[in-house]
Formats: sequence, structure tokens, C-alpha cells
Amino acid sequence: MVIGDNDIGIVNRETALIIFRYLTREILLTMAAVAGVLLLVIMGSRFIRYFSNAAEGEIPASILGTLMLYHLPGFLELILPLAFFLGILLAYGQLYLNSEITVLVACGTSPNRLLQVSLLPAVLVAILVGICSLWLTPAGALHNENLIQEQQSRLDFTALTPGRFQDFGDGRTAYTEDFNDDQTRMQQVFISERQSRDDGTPESVVTRATEGYQTVDDDTGSRFLVLTDGERYSVDPGRFEAERMEFDTYAVRLSRADADTDLDSPEYVSTPMLWRIGTNEAHAQLQWRLSMPLMVLILTLIAQPLSRVNPRQGRFAKLLPAIFLHVSYLSLLLTMMDAIARGAMPSAIGMWPIHVVFLLIGIVLVRRSQARGISG
Repeated sequence: MVIGDNDIGIVNRETALIIFRYLTREILLTMAAVAGVLLLVIMGSRFIRYFSNAAEGEIPASILGTLMLYHLPGFLELILPLAFFLGILLAYGQLYLNSEITVLVACGTSPNRLLQVSLLPAVLVAILVGICSLWLTPAGALHNENLIQEQQSRLDFTALTPGRFQDFGDGRTAYTEDFNDDQTRMQQVFISERQSRDDGTPESVVTRATEGYQTVDDDTGSRFLVLTDGERYSVDPGRFEAERMEFDTYAVRLSRADADTDLDSPEYVSTPMLWRIGTNEAHAQLQWRLSMPLMVLILTLIAQPLSRVNPRQGRFAKLLPAIFLHVSYLSLLLTMMDAIARGAMPSAIGMWPIHVVFLLIGIVLVRRSQARGISG
């Protein structure tokens, strides 16, 4: 049987496709494992913080899941570049240890071909990171901030559990027997708090009421807990007498009107709007969002030559210097973003010199790798 040139070309294309699928699968599987671990760590830390706020009554526990879901794009924006970077290092490092790279060289795989294989999934990851940084992250941050403000403007006692004594904030301990059907009024309320008189002497105040609900003063914006049909006892420490007051309606200030979070902050503004704002803060935020997908591609150039390891060293030999490069890259971007926002660095220059420096590092490493040979 005679094998023609066309047949050889088909075999070569099929072999190249098999190699591409194999290497891509190894990179993406390793990246997924690393991203999963990092995501659990970061989400766990943020969940603990939110859970502490919920335990203190600042936010209701019922919205924790929603807050974490809308924070997910922001987590992925930071995690995926590092996870893909480590995915290349670990996947290719294992291939070097198993001498599979030597087999690929025997099949005609060149350093340029290996770099092309790495860049194709890098483009997909960069697109995903870009979707997160340019669209999903600011939208999710704005949604969460609106949700927190909305919840804080509602009943402060939504975090209370009927039948339990719980901290109510500002040194208050509250107890309620039950809530009404729409969770807007407390039934059989008990509140214990410590206050100071005008002369500075402390006093303990105990208030009992049949019902309690919250209202907001339209003029001042302050929130009050309005108690109805109850009694109020005031006791000075060391005295054997108490002041007793009966009331039909009694209001307890929960908080003063605070300045609302600036929802026009560049952190919450959509990317198209950042182009039109033109402030230093907007330029800094815009360049940060554009830097995230660009960072994936540049890190790929650095990771591919760094993944070359000697079998006697192990695939973790270059992991520490590689992580140091990533941390340096990210830290410099954050520092430059702060400098641009403060006006200490011209926005026209911005973060681009940092990208150029690390791009040059990647090009130098790739050229050295090509000069030495893929398995040299």
C-alpha cells in the first residue's frame, strides 16, 4: 500500500489535534483543581466575615447566600489568573517528570507549538476573566451594596430569633416572644440596656412592651424602635430603688442617620460609564479591569518556560519563584491603581509600564527556552 502526501498530512493533523486536546485537558483540569481550592479559601474567609455581621445583627442571615453568589465574579476575577498560571506550571511540570515532553519532541512538537497550545486555552480564560472584571464584578458589587443598604434600612431586629436573648447592638440585649406574619412587628418585647445619665453616672434600663416596630424619621433619617403598651425601669448601680414609668408609646433610637455609601464610586460604575467619567479614580478602575484579562496572557508567556523542570528536582522546584512573580505583578498593579486614583501617576502612563516589563520577562524566558530546546 502506498501512502501519499495527503495521507501523511491528515495523520499529522490528527496527531497535532490529539496532542492539543491532551495538553489542554491537563492544563484546565489542574487549573480547575487549584481554582477550587483557592475559591473555597477566599469564600470561606468572606463568609465568616458576613456571618459575624449577621450574628451581631448588622445584616439578616437570610441574605448570606445571595451576597456570596454576587461576590463570586469578583473572586473569580482574582483567582483564575493565578489558577491558570499554576495550572500550566503543575501540568507541564508533571509532563517533564514523566518524560512525556521527550515523547512530544520525538513526535515533532516544537517550543513554539507548545506555546501555541498554552495560549489557546489562555485566550478562553482571559475572555472569562474579562467578562467578570468588565461586567459581572461591578454589577455584583453594586447589587450587594444596594442589598445591604436596603436591609440596614429595614428592621434592625430581623436577625433576632424568637424565644432567645440576643445582642441588639449598642450594649442592648433584646428578647421577643414572636413576630407577626410579615415579620414587621415584635410581640412581647424585653430590652435591657446600659446608659449614662447627663452627669456621667451609669444606669441600667429594662423595658418591657407588648409590641414593637421600627420607624424612620423622615426629617433626620434616624431609625427608632417604637414600643407600645409597656413599662420602663431605670436602676442606678448600688441603689435599692428604681424608677418606673408606664407608657402607651415609647421610642428607642436605634441609630442616627449615617452618610450613605457612595454608590457612584468607580467600584460600582459600569465599564462604559467609566470611559465617560474621566476622573482619576475612574481611570484607575478602568485600567484595573482591563489589566485582569491581559494579565492572563502575559502570565502564560512566563509560565510555559518556567514549567521546565529537571526530573531530579520535582515539579514544585520553580513553584515558589513563579508565585513570587505573580504576587509582585499583582501588587504592582494594585499600587499603581492607588497612585493613579490619587493623581500621583498620570493616567496616560498608568499601569501599562508594568505590563510591558512582565511581557518582556515572558519574551526573554520564551526565547531562552527556544534556544535551549523544549526538552533541553
